[in-house]
Amino acid sequence: MTESVFRLFHELNQVPRPSWHEERVADWLCQFAEKHQLKYKRDAHNCVLISKPGTPGSSNAPITVLHAHMDMVCVAEEGKAFDPLNDPIEAYIENGWMKARGTSLGADNGMGLCMALAVMESTTLEHGPLELFVTTNEEDGMTGAANVSPDFVTGRRMIDLDSEDYDTITTGAAGAYLQNHSLPLQRIQASEAMDYYKVSIVSGPGGHSGVDINKGRKSAVKEICLLLEQMLADDPSMAVASITAGEANASIPSRASAVIGVRHSENPSPILGKRSYPQEPKFQALTENPETIILPSSVKALLNAVGAIPYGVIKMSERMEGTVETSNNIGVIRTESDHFHVTTHTRSFIDETMIQTGRAIAGIISENGGSSEVVMSTPAWQEPTDSPFMQLVEQTFVDVLGFRPRKVEMHFVMEMGYFVERFPGIQIIPIGPRILEPHSTSERIEISTIENIWKVLVELLSRLAAE
Repeated sequence: MTESVFRLFHELNQVPRPSWHEERVADWLCQFAEKHQLKYKRDAHNCVLISKPGTPGSSNAPITVLHAHMDMVCVAEEGKAFDPLNDPIEAYIENGWMKARGTSLGADNGMGLCMALAVMESTTLEHGPLELFVTTNEEDGMTGAANVSPDFVTGRRMIDLDSEDYDTITTGAAGAYLQNHSLPLQRIQASEAMDYYKVSIVSGPGGHSGVDINKGRKSAVKEICLLLEQMLADDPSMAVASITAGEANASIPSRASAVIGVRHSENPSPILGKRSYPQEPKFQALTENPETIILPSSVKALLNAVGAIPYGVIKMSERMEGTVETSNNIGVIRTESDHFHVTTHTRSFIDETMIQTGRAIAGIISENGGSSEVVMSTPAWQEPTDSPFMQLVEQTFVDVLGFRPRKVEMHFVMEMGYFVERFPGIQIIPIGPRILEPHSTSERIEISTIENIWKVLVELLSRLAAE
């Protein structure tokens, strides 16, 4: 039966679906419902709900909600020709893992979505009444979940398929505080007495800014700003025309670049001959000079702000051994015509700490002449671990796979905090196959765990139908 899951995942990967651009994948889901003669509805934020009646003898069972999100984080390797708004994802299987050629795979959460779709199209599985609830923009603001109508979903038992380790049940998730920051910049005419270069760095593998934040990975945002500070110390006359860093708000930034200018001289600028910078920059001479450069005071304000903003683990949990309690990631820097655009993503299991940390970051931006906007403030979520629903899921794992799953709280952000507010009384249990390095070009999913979770899901639906 997993053949249908893989077929659907291949079809899904032909549909571009970066966050904030889910119109086409929402269309695809509605067409799926029409093809299989299932009722559906779609809200103003492109969230989709598809309904399916229970199989014979199970039509009076309580409604079970299957949940997934339709968007993905789209990142590509340097040099890869990839347009996330138009190009498909090229998946392949190697040594028991599914990967993508030069891009993120979108298994987060595309595989969970396709497992749910395989249930919805099946004519042989036993289940009670089903609602498939598919949200938008989970990866970059959760605006779908934050704005969903309280009557959009009627079921009160939800199987979320956005967990990322097959031998666990996620029982809690950190809250998230996503901000956009703007630091004004002024430009002046670029001097023809300068030679211009693109300076590029690769800081590391990147990764998920929640689950990978405690792995000691360097941030390209931090590294490019540190490099520019070092280069300006070596050559104070150096000019900066632009700074670009990071791939997505929810990813640890892995690449960054800047366009710089150094004066013509018989003696080359010390930065061109120096090879001892920790960031190992690559210099590429530009064939066409920029028209303008950024006023040094504007560059200094950005470097000061980024230098003061925390990155990585801020505090480990005292309650959950080995789990990050509070962290912050600086997602991207983009140079616009009149400002630098910077994003930060603060996570914590303590809502008050999360908000205080986010406000402190906004204060750093303000001290350097900028402004901040809160894009998302998602509450942390915890599910009771001893409910009959939880016990049923645990026992299903034992009976199907032979082990009792671990119950863990994860330092990634989930939409559940919104769901418990919007849908009073709802019980939510997240499960899913094993996904490693989501939000990066190293993203991969273990094939055998897809089959394992599929077996658990099928049996669980059958047991819920018998209640």
